[in-house]
Amino acid sequence: MRRLFWLLLPLGVLTADLASKAWVLSFLRVGESYPVIHGFFNLSLAFNRGAIFGSLSGLPDHIRGPLFFVAGLLALGYFGWIFLSRDTRTFDRVALGMILGGALGNGADRWIRGYVVDFLDFVFGSWHYWTFNVADSFILVGFVLYVAGLLRGHRVPGAEAPGKP
Repeated sequence: MRRLFWLLLPLGVLTADLASKAWVLSFLRVGESYPVIHGFFNLSLAFNRGAIFGSLSGLPDHIRGPLFFVAGLLALGYFGWIFLSRDTRTFDRVALGMILGGALGNGADRWIRGYVVDFLDFVFGSWHYWTFNVADSFILVGFVLYVAGLLRGHRVPGAEAPGKP
């Protein structure tokens, strides 16, 4: 029962992501930009048909769609298994919940729209960062936390402890 309570975390991330995308779609058209902090942060609506940073967007739809679907299912299955595992530590479960919620948000976009809605747009001097969304933010923070946990000695559930056969 306690593990099922943890499902509120990825569901909360999913809700925040979908709500933020619905909000931005209600007042911006693709290609439009609204400056929030002039010269630093904008809301800029873009549609990403590819993966991270738009990679693989040039693939034909009949290849890209099934590829992303299968990769998404495999990732959700793997990280979901670890997330719900009895042996997963709280720190790791928080990180994985963020990753899962973000993956579900972007996956829902791909399923419903055929692309991911991006709108968070940062500029650092003359460098323009890739436009991203709330789901991407949670995935990145979750990934950093998960790797930090691994580096601190947290183990992946089901993996053998060092020195044991």
